[in-house]
Amino acid sequence: MSLFRDLLKDYKFAVAFGLLCVLLVLVILSAFSPYDPRRMYEVPRDLPPSRQHLLGTNRMGQDLFWQLTFAIRNSLTIAIIASITSRIIAIPIGMVAGYRGGVVVLVLMSIGDTTVVLPILAVLMLVSLVLREWVRHLVNLGLLLAFFAWAWDARVIRSQVLSLREREFTFVAVLSGMETFRLVVKQHLPFVLPVAFTTLINNMSYVIGIEITLAYLGLGVDPTVPTIGTMLQAAIYRQALFLGLWWWLLTPMATAVLLFIALYWLSLSLSEYLDPRARVQRIGLR
Repeated sequence: MSLFRDLLKDYKFAVAFGLLCVLLVLVILSAFSPYDPRRMYEVPRDLPPSRQHLLGTNRMGQDLFWQLTFAIRNSLTIAIIASITSRIIAIPIGMVAGYRGGVVVLVLMSIGDTTVVLPILAVLMLVSLVLREWVRHLVNLGLLLAFFAWAWDARVIRSQVLSLREREFTFVAVLSGMETFRLVVKQHLPFVLPVAFTTLINNMSYVIGIEITLAYLGLGVDPTVPTIGTMLQAAIYRQALFLGLWWWLLTPMATAVLLFIALYWLSLSLSEYLDPRARVQRIGLR
């Protein structure tokens, strides 16, 4: 609780936490939706926001508020799957590469370096075209994006471990006869986890952005599955702006912007809190 109170002193964390709480409430509300998000013409079409339909309805006869609750849930599902999977890959590879190395780790890091320099969007477009039916599922898309998300973070973790390896407490642990695995887990992992957590939040923003881009190009998940990307793609494809249905286009756009701001500020505030110098300047000593 003391940590949480300290973080709340930073307005960026307070705003980000509030926005994420609102979005999580919307995710929970999706379980109580009176409408099937895949079905069309369940409500009157093209209605502006009102008390009955808070965010209005679209040309396909869908209530945008309830569709948005499913869209946020599905987009966050993709982001969480990709981010956690990439952590599972990045943490062990980065730590082993930093402390010991080896041929296998060298090969894996070389694969990671290759994915870093590749034009990711072009590669994802090609893979999505080749594996069209496979990518249409939420879990599969999350796993695909995880493959392109772990490499940079593994390099960051490797750099952290390389620094930790030269610290005095590491030499003391080695001289005391501590096993390598126990040393890495007990001595180095606590320093790596904060970095892994902040990069996880950054990965969520990256994955959501890629999902929106792929959906706009018609290469993402099944278009009938509501995500922030498919909502935006449907509004643009059906010319919502030209038809005067501004609420249809504004709903996914505003949600995406707020989600990006919340995740960015959350990552930034946590990074500053974990940096002792920034913590003294922005939060203060207790």
